[in-house]
Amino acid sequence: MKQSNNILILGIGNYLMGDEGIGVHVANRLQKETELAGIDIVDGGTGGFHLLGYFEGYDNIILVDATLDDNPDGTIRLIKPRFATDFPKAMSTHDIGLKDMVSALQLLGKMPEIHLFVVSIESLQQQGIELTPGVEKVIPALIQKIKDLVQEIRNMKIPATTTLPLLIAQPA
Repeated sequence: MKQSNNILILGIGNYLMGDEGIGVHVANRLQKETELAGIDIVDGGTGGFHLLGYFEGYDNIILVDATLDDNPDGTIRLIKPRFATDFPKAMSTHDIGLKDMVSALQLLGKMPEIHLFVVSIESLQQQGIELTPGVEKVIPALIQKIKDLVQEIRNMKIPATTTLPLLIAQPA
């Protein structure tokens, strides 16, 4: 599943549980952004281990998810987890799947660069596809942060046509 652009934006969450589904809401809105042409954007829902193929197929993955923490509703944070323990302690209803997936990737030696945007939510709502006003109002800022990160990742890439110097050992 190796992709040529090597950047995936993956929205995580349960769309039917209000704010818990912010990652899915953001992924759906990002698919309409022309600035992100050539970037794969996926609604990961609550896929858990079913998403493992995506994690193996990209060099850079931008995750968007909700978190239950002590921050005010709508707080956006960027985390760069390298280990399962780097994820926020109180991820939403699917936290075990993501943490376990990171552990599996480490064991397989296929760990991509993960950029995790978490949005603080007040509680898990039982039903409803609407976001609360506090979470809804941060989506434009979150989308801009994602676009900025994509541009930063694109700028760090070495073009395929670049020839790197070849080091040849000289006899002593």
